[in-house]
Amino acid sequence: MAKRTELNQAFIDTDFLDGTSAAYLDQMQARYADNPANVDASWRAYFDALGEDRANAKANADGPSWRRDNWPPQPNGELTQALTGDWGDSAAKAEAAIAKVQPDMTADQVQQAAKDSLHALMLIRAYRVRGHLIADLDPLGLRKRGTHPELDPDTYGFDAADRDRDIYIDGVLGLQYATINQILEIVQRTYCSTIGVQFMHISNPEEKAWIQERIEGPDKQVSFSKAGRLAILQKLIEGESFEQLLHKRYPGTKRFGLDGGEALIPAMEQIIKRGGQLGLQDINIGMPHRGRLNVMASVMKKPYSAIFYEFLGGVASGAEDFGSGDVKYHLGVSDDREFDGNKVHLSLAPNPSHLEVVAPVVIGKARAKQQQKSGTYRTHNPKAVMAVILHGDSAFAGQGVVTETLQMSQLTGYRTGGSIHVIVNNQIGFTTTPDEYRSGEYCSDVAFMVQAPVFHVNGDDPEAVVYAARIATEYRQKFGRDVVIDIVCYRRYGHNEGDDPSFTQPLMYRVINDKKSPAQLYAERLIAQGDMTEAEYKQREDDFYAFLDNEFDEAKDFESKAPDWLDGVWSGITLPPNDDEKRRGITGVPVETLKEIGSKITTVPNDVDIHRTLKRIIKMRAEKIESGQDIDWGLAEHLAFGSLVLEGHPVRLSGQDSERGTFSQRQSHFIDQTTEAKYTPLNNLSDDQQYYQVLNSHLSEEAVLGFEYGFSTTAPNALTIWEAQFGDFANGAQVMVDQFISSAEQKWLRMSGLVMLLPHGYEGQGPEHSSARLERYLQMCAEDNMQVVNVSTPSNYFHVLRRQLHRNFRKPLIVMSPKSLLRHKRCVSTLDEMGAETFFHRVLWDDAEFRPDAFETKLVDDKKIKRVVICSGKVYYDLLEEREKLGRGDVYLLRVEQFYPYPNGALTEELKRFAHADMVWCQEEPKNMGAWSFIEPRLEETLTALGAKTTRARYVGRAAAASTATGIATKHKKEQQAILDGVFAK
Repeated sequence: MAKRTELNQAFIDTDFLDGTSAAYLDQMQARYADNPANVDASWRAYFDALGEDRANAKANADGPSWRRDNWPPQPNGELTQALTGDWGDSAAKAEAAIAKVQPDMTADQVQQAAKDSLHALMLIRAYRVRGHLIADLDPLGLRKRGTHPELDPDTYGFDAADRDRDIYIDGVLGLQYATINQILEIVQRTYCSTIGVQFMHISNPEEKAWIQERIEGPDKQVSFSKAGRLAILQKLIEGESFEQLLHKRYPGTKRFGLDGGEALIPAMEQIIKRGGQLGLQDINIGMPHRGRLNVMASVMKKPYSAIFYEFLGGVASGAEDFGSGDVKYHLGVSDDREFDGNKVHLSLAPNPSHLEVVAPVVIGKARAKQQQKSGTYRTHNPKAVMAVILHGDSAFAGQGVVTETLQMSQLTGYRTGGSIHVIVNNQIGFTTTPDEYRSGEYCSDVAFMVQAPVFHVNGDDPEAVVYAARIATEYRQKFGRDVVIDIVCYRRYGHNEGDDPSFTQPLMYRVINDKKSPAQLYAERLIAQGDMTEAEYKQREDDFYAFLDNEFDEAKDFESKAPDWLDGVWSGITLPPNDDEKRRGITGVPVETLKEIGSKITTVPNDVDIHRTLKRIIKMRAEKIESGQDIDWGLAEHLAFGSLVLEGHPVRLSGQDSERGTFSQRQSHFIDQTTEAKYTPLNNLSDDQQYYQVLNSHLSEEAVLGFEYGFSTTAPNALTIWEAQFGDFANGAQVMVDQFISSAEQKWLRMSGLVMLLPHGYEGQGPEHSSARLERYLQMCAEDNMQVVNVSTPSNYFHVLRRQLHRNFRKPLIVMSPKSLLRHKRCVSTLDEMGAETFFHRVLWDDAEFRPDAFETKLVDDKKIKRVVICSGKVYYDLLEEREKLGRGDVYLLRVEQFYPYPNGALTEELKRFAHADMVWCQEEPKNMGAWSFIEPRLEETLTALGAKTTRARYVGRAAAASTATGIATKHKKEQQAILDGVFAK
C-alpha cells in the first residue's frame, strides 16, 4: 500500500473540494511562498511541478484561482454539466500531478486521466457524505434502502463499461490505482453496510482524516477474533436471558426491558475495555429506564439476586432505614471493572423518568472528578474520567436539555473532554413514530451543532455495534470531543411490558413478533462460519439460565447491605443532628484574617489596566475593610469565598453573567482594559490556597443547574453555587429542583450541598424580574431535605455561605438573594459581625433595638410594643423607613431569615417577649405566593404554644394574583404603599 503524503491528503484526496481543505492548501501555498524549505518535500515537488515560483505562490496564497463559488453542484443536471465542462485550474493541477507519476502518457491521455481521477474522487467524497442514506440500518426492514444520484457512478460519467479500468487516485482509500468497481466495493462496505457514518460536517481536517484513515481501505472492515466474537455472543445471551426470565416470572410487571436492543451490552463492555486501555480510570454513566436493569446487572455487576430481591418486594439498600426509596429502574449503582489489567470505576447515576435530565448531572459529576485529580481544582484531567450518556431516540431529538447539554461540551469550566452519547434507537417514542417526533433525517441531528461524528449502526449486527463503540472511544480519547453512537434497534414489548403496542403500530409489531432476537441471529451467524456448533450455543444458554435460576433462589434470602453513600469523598459526612445548636456550625472568622483577605482583594497589580469605575469600587472596598464598617453584599460575599479557599475549600460559582454579577455587584475579575486579560484577586491570596472558579454560563438554566448539582454531589468539600440571572428564570430548571435537588436524598440516598442564588425582590421591574417563586421551594420542603433562606444582611449572607461547609452534613441551600439591597445604605454589616464566635441567625431582631442612634424613632420597652410585624427580606427596610417617617415606636419588626428548617426555637424565644401584642405577617408577594401559605400554620402553632394574645397573624401584602407582579410603575407604587399603610394602620 502506498504511503499517504500531505499532497495526497490535501489535494488529490476528495477533501480538497470543500472549503476546509482549500484553506489548508492556502496555508501550504503561503508557507511555500515564504520559503520552500518550510513545507514537506511532497509539497515542494507539487508546487515546483506546477511551475510556480515563489512570487506567484505568495500572490495566490490568499485565494487560489481554482476555487468555485457554485460548489458543490446539485444533482439536477447542473452536476453533469459541471463534470463534462471546463475544470480550469483544478484540471490543470490534476494533470500536472498525474503527468509527474505517468511521464509516458500523451497530453490527451493525461487530460482524460485527470478527469477520471477528479470524477472518481468526487464519487468517493459523495459516499463519505451521503453513504449513510442507503446503509442497511433498520433491523426490521421497514426503512427501505433507496438510491441516491450522488452515489451513482453514472452521474460521474462512469457507465458499466468504464468500471473495470484502473484510475489513478494516489493513495485515497489506501490505493494508488483502483477501478470504479473496487472503489464501490470499499466505499459501500465502509459507508453503506450495517454502519453509516456522518462525519464530513466536522470542520477540523485532522479529525476527519483520522476517521477516514480508521475506517477506509481495502483491509479496513469490521473484524473480531473468534474469542472476541464468542465474547460478544455471551453478553447477548446474558442480556436476553435476564429479560426473558423476568418476562416469564413477572408477566406484565414494568421493567422497561432491553429486548431488541441487547447489542448495547457488548457495546458498553467495549467502551470500558478500550477506554481502560487508553487511560480511562472512571466512567460516569447516565441512562433512562429502558435497559437499566440489564446494564446494572451485566455491565455494572450488581448481583442478579439483589435485583430479583427487589422484584420480590424487597427494599433497596438503605431505603428501609432512611428515605422514601424509588422504583428499581431509577436506582444507581457503582462498581469496579477490570479488563486487561486496567481497572475502571463505573458509576451509574440514579435518575427519574424525566428521560434526559440526568445528562448534565452526569457530566457535572465527571467534571468534578476530573478537577479533583488536579488537587487544587485549577485543572482537570479528561483523559482519566469520562461521561457516557445513554438516550432514547425520541428524547434525544425532542428534549431541549439535550441541546443545552451539548452546548456545554467545549465551554471553559464545563468541558469534560467529550462524552460518548449512545442512542438506543427504538424507532418509536412510546406510541409516536419518527416522522411525528422529529423534523430531521435522524434523531441524532441535534449533535451536529457541536460537530460530533455520528455512527449509525444496525442493532442486529452486534459486531458492527461493538466496532462503532471502539472507534467512538478512540475518537473521544484522542480529540476530547463528543461522539454519538446511534444503535438502530426495536422495542419488542412496547413502552412497558404491560402495554400493547399493536394498537398504534400494527405493521411494526407484526414484523417484531415474527423476528428472531439479536442473540439468535448472531448465534446462527457464528454457527454458519464455524465458530461454534448449535449444541455449544444451547449449552451457553442453558448454563446462564441455570445461573439465573440459582440467583433467583438466593434472592429469597438476600440480605440488603448497608448503603455506601457516605464512603469515598463523602467520608466524614454524616446525617444532621436534631439539636439546633449542633447544626449551627463554626462560621466566624477572626477580624484580622478578614482584613488580610480584604487587603489582597483590593490590591491591583501595576500591570493590570482596570476600568476607571472599577478603580473607584475597589478604593471604596479598601476603605470599608480598613474601617471595618459598611460592608456591603458583594464585599461580604468575597470575604466568605476568600476565607473558604484559604481553608482549603474550592469555590465554584456559575450562572449567566456571574463573573461581573447581573447588577455589577460582584466584579470577581479585573478585566484589563487594553488586553481583556482577567486578573482574579481571590486566586491570588496565598500560594497554597484552593481555587476560586467563577464562570459566565451559556444561556441555560436547566442544563447548567443540573451540571452544578452533579458537581456538588461529587465534590462535598467544595462550595458549589448556581446563580440565576433573575430568580424568576429558575423556573426554566424546575425539573432539576423537583427531581434532584429537593428529593434525591430521600429517593436515592444522595446528599448535595449545592447553593442556588435567586435574585428576588419587588422593585417595580415587572413580572419576570421580581419573584423567584419562594412559595414553590417552600412547598417542596419536608423531612429536612433542604434549606430556604431570605437573608437581609451581608453578615448573615457571609455566615450562611460558610455554614454550607462548616458542618458535617450537606443540604441544598436556596437563597432568595437581593437586588436593590445590594447597594442599600442600611443593608450593611461590620467585620465584627463576621468575626470569631459569630454565626448565622435564623431570626433577626429589629435594628432600632440595638442601634438606636441610627434612628429618629426609638423603640419603647417590650411591654409597650402593640404590634409585632414579622417579615422577611427587602420589605423589612421599606417598613423600617416608613416607621421612621410615621414615628411609630410601638411597632416591632422581626425578620425571618431562614424559612426551612422552620426556626421554631428562635421565633419562640423572640416572640415570647411580645405575647401581649398583635401579630402581623407582611410580605411583598401576592397572597397566593411568597411565604404566607407556608408560614401561617407554623406561626399559629408557635403562637398557640406561647399562649399569645393573637394566635393567628394578620396577613398584609398583595392580594392573590395570577401574575407575580405588575409591570406598571404607578401601580407598583400604589401596591407598595398599600402594604405599608396596612402594616401601620391604627
